[in-house]
Amino acid sequence: MKGKLVYFSGEKKFGITEHELPEASEGAVLVKIICTNICGSDVKNWKGASSVGLSDKPTCQGHEFIGEIYQLGEGVTTDSMGSSVHVGDRVVAPYYITCKNCPMCKIGRYDLCENAYIHLGSSPDQWPYFGGTFASHYYIYPEQEFYKVPDDVPNELAVGANCAFSQVYYGLDRASLVSGETLLIQGAGGLGLYASAIAKEKGAKVIIIDTVSERLETAKKFGADYVINASETTLEEREALVKEYTEGKGPEAALEVTGFAGAFEEGIHHLAIMGRYIVIGINSTGVSAEISPGYITRKAITVYGVCRYLPEYLYKSLRFLEKYQDKYPFKEFSDRSFRLEEIGEALQLSADRKITRAIIRP
Repeated sequence: MKGKLVYFSGEKKFGITEHELPEASEGAVLVKIICTNICGSDVKNWKGASSVGLSDKPTCQGHEFIGEIYQLGEGVTTDSMGSSVHVGDRVVAPYYITCKNCPMCKIGRYDLCENAYIHLGSSPDQWPYFGGTFASHYYIYPEQEFYKVPDDVPNELAVGANCAFSQVYYGLDRASLVSGETLLIQGAGGLGLYASAIAKEKGAKVIIIDTVSERLETAKKFGADYVINASETTLEEREALVKEYTEGKGPEAALEVTGFAGAFEEGIHHLAIMGRYIVIGINSTGVSAEISPGYITRKAITVYGVCRYLPEYLYKSLRFLEKYQDKYPFKEFSDRSFRLEEIGEALQLSADRKITRAIIRP
């Protein structure tokens, strides 16, 4: 049997090809994609603006997904939490491997595995072919964790748990956000909205800054106490508003999920003394911005760079969605679905910020 997959082949170039489905090797799992999201990093890759998972040759792309088990490799009887699994079960998996052998893995920092991306951006002509989730099937390697999806979590919610939800959940825990603190979120896209819901359940107050008024209205539904439109205010005006909302001291924590390098400078302006800054969106080494390091020094700011998450946060995210799916309008994230053949349109609309989260249904 053959399956389909999308590959990127240059700036805003892609193609679709077919391959025979691979056999799942020992410890591996082959899944049939139910649906897959377009993440911000996918858009960057499509534009050729990222150095992760790209090359000068065609590469498999896509990483946020939910799928059903199509074939279990020898020895696979449970997921990474020990729950029994069978063909047909719905599962999700982190988009990276954890080798368990590198220095970072040996100290338990699996989110920083030095071999995490060895399969990311694989060639569509290299076995096992299905190395990205913009496809009909996806190959979960033996070194990848994977988790069974709770029965009452809909596909449209579970698909965003991998990467987006898990990343911000882990980031907020890395910075030890606690009840009574204020979190400033830069960016009201999917990650920012997820972060708002998580922060509210931790008992924090939330301020969100974005340039799109529709996104800010949605942010209120996800618990944001205050929203600020950056397209209608100057930096000085935003600083004054943030001070007003935090009784003059600034937020104890801030989260950057804009992907815009210039946001870093603004973030350190807003933070309180001894503030914690979580940087997730600015993940490309190919961008730069002017900053004033003195703010970090004089305010004693701690910066947390978060490029991945501990694998178990994917499981924690599924449990969060299971518990709070009716409290927050998570289903509004995925505001439009596309067929695999329509991925070019989906990528363009995502790049233009005309949709929050595009879902691809093979």
